[in-house]
Amino acid sequence: MKLTHNRAIFLMVGVTLMWSTAGVVSRYLESARSFEVTFWRALFTAAALLVILPLLRGRRVFADMRHAGTAFWISGVCWSVMFTAFMLALTLTSVANVLVTMSLGPLFTALLARIFIGHRIALRTWVAIAAAGAGIAIMYGTEVSGGQMLGTLVALCVPVAGATNWTITQNAHAQGHDVDLVPAVFVGAVISSLATLPVAYPFQATVHDLGLLAYLGVGQLAIPCVLSVMCARVLKAPEISLLALLEVIFGILLAWVGAGEAPSPSVLTGGSLVIGALLVNELLGWNQRRNEL
Repeated sequence: MKLTHNRAIFLMVGVTLMWSTAGVVSRYLESARSFEVTFWRALFTAAALLVILPLLRGRRVFADMRHAGTAFWISGVCWSVMFTAFMLALTLTSVANVLVTMSLGPLFTALLARIFIGHRIALRTWVAIAAAGAGIAIMYGTEVSGGQMLGTLVALCVPVAGATNWTITQNAHAQGHDVDLVPAVFVGAVISSLATLPVAYPFQATVHDLGLLAYLGVGQLAIPCVLSVMCARVLKAPEISLLALLEVIFGILLAWVGAGEAPSPSVLTGGSLVIGALLVNELLGWNQRRNEL
């Protein structure tokens, strides 16, 4: 399928909508909890990619992984941390808290890229980091008193691992060694399922739960990850970053409407600061790059 720019935008919106369903779907699980949720989701993701990867990359894709560089395997570990922390966080705190915390990824990426590979951080990004930090502080202040701080801290592992992943892959690209992200996602799913298996047992998931977890592994994670890689070949990085923010909005709305999980006033206030900072930063950067052309 050859994507035009407009088709890629619409497809990326669909991708963010699929990503955003994790929170509301997890609220309908009957018996599966904590690490078991993570285990089944990761297992179904790995199983789906076992089928999808040969179709995308050919039959040698798994054999080629054995000769992949260090950056590829570090990327796989980062994906595993993201998968595991995301689902654990959803079992410990609200969907809104998790999604807003995850949205800090681009700002963490800017900081890590500055520290480890020398990327310059623009003044607008420093301002965005400060504003987003204030927003998170507002959210965290309520979480400490509300007893949900652990869930928010676990969710914080997602943007940190994501920023690490991006920094590692960009550094490898600069050295002439590109990392194939879709196989790295497969590695991450395998690591996540193996790491959580010992603590997931004994299983308590019902048939109903397994159906929902299969959807989370295939329809919410494996397929949209593949589609997002396709979109990234057509869309520019700022466009991807802006469209990815829709996951936060869609996810909070779906959990609110579909599961009655209304975000608290502190989350709405702090989350608005975070999303607003990200939005303004990306729009200003996009406009600056267009003016330089």
